[in-house]
Amino acid sequence: MAKSVMSNICPLDYRYGREEMRAVFGETSRLQYQMDVEAALARAHASLGTIPEADAEEITRIANLDIVSIDRVKEIEKETRHDVMAMVKALTEKCRGDAGRFVHYGATSNDIVDTATALQIKEALRIIEEGIDGLTLTLAKLAKRERDTLEIGRTHAQFAIPITFGFKIAGYAQEMLRHRERMQQLKPRVCVGKMSGAVGTGAALGKKFFKVQEAVMKDLGLSYEPAATQVVGRDRYTELICLLGNIATSLERYGTEIRNLQRSEIAEAAEPFDQEKQVGSSTMAHKRNPMMSENVCGLARIVRSVITPTFESQVLWHERDLSNSSAERFALPHAFVLLDEMLSKMDWVFSGLTIDSDRMLRNIESSQGLVMAEALMMRMTEKGMGRQDAHELIREASMVAMGDGRQLRDVVIEVMASRNLKFMTEAEIRDAMDPSKYTGGAAEIVDRTVSDVESALRRKV
Repeated sequence: MAKSVMSNICPLDYRYGREEMRAVFGETSRLQYQMDVEAALARAHASLGTIPEADAEEITRIANLDIVSIDRVKEIEKETRHDVMAMVKALTEKCRGDAGRFVHYGATSNDIVDTATALQIKEALRIIEEGIDGLTLTLAKLAKRERDTLEIGRTHAQFAIPITFGFKIAGYAQEMLRHRERMQQLKPRVCVGKMSGAVGTGAALGKKFFKVQEAVMKDLGLSYEPAATQVVGRDRYTELICLLGNIATSLERYGTEIRNLQRSEIAEAAEPFDQEKQVGSSTMAHKRNPMMSENVCGLARIVRSVITPTFESQVLWHERDLSNSSAERFALPHAFVLLDEMLSKMDWVFSGLTIDSDRMLRNIESSQGLVMAEALMMRMTEKGMGRQDAHELIREASMVAMGDGRQLRDVVIEVMASRNLKFMTEAEIRDAMDPSKYTGGAAEIVDRTVSDVESALRRKV
């Protein structure tokens, strides 16, 4: 096999990830964010009179990729073996006059790295929040549309009692609203930088340390670590990654449900499929596989996989070591890029979801009335029979009905006649076993959910 001069290894490079999110974590973007921090530091110094205003302006001018190239930074890094110092040298050599002597003034590497990472996180969270809002709106629209569509509810993968499909989807919409709320609460705790020097005391920044740090973070739209070591507290990153993993798990839950509902023996719902061109199988030409939902389920496992190294990166030696750095270079981009992709894909799935309401009804009917056992028990109790007695009567009748392949109502009518029980007429039994009359507050739950979504997103469903 011929050797490739350049070959992509990570699927993020060629298969997964939307351009907007990938751009946030690309190496050029990372460099630009770091230079943005250096420029903000210079401006902060100038505003406090610790360096000349003209030098701060010069540092700000050259702190962009049109002047300081990624290639030059890499070239220097080969010599220094230090990525931040390579960036500092590349900035310095582009400065006119004496401005270069104030590049990185009073800072340590992680002042730049952690603050730049906070800028990345801030932008990435904005994109994720947009994805959450989009999916939540899609779910609310679907719930509203299928508000009264009868479906069998399932527990332990077995028929339980009737629900509506809109009710099921409303639960997903509410879950996404909770994630949205968690994210809003999280942002102030994770969009945090530092400008406090080698071990966090700010010694190199002198008497104006606190003012410099405050000025830098205000300039960048961030808050700052109030008692840093050499790094921002990694409990913040742990909380962030756990939230991303939580959201990913919700998406996996939805994807798993679609996969189950698309099974041939259930066939109640199916993700979009291009009948003109799409191929389900290379050999089984009839296949329509829930590939997108399966893809989301697989990616969720990768997002969750970075939770453990993130927890471990929280435990650093003394004021810091470098063991967190390599892990975080994987954890943050992978979690954000994949979650963004998952949100987009699940939005696509639910936007084009095919619902077979007739099959849903047939599945209910296939139970031969057994799914209405609870409804009948409750009606009998209302008519004067003891709850436990009604439960036992219907349990016995259900066993007979299942064993003989008969309708539950017919067996119940026979049992009641044989025991001379007259709590209910045959017509009342039939009415009590109408699935459309036993969905409780499902419709109202959908209506309330739609209202909650409209209120949170300030958009009409």
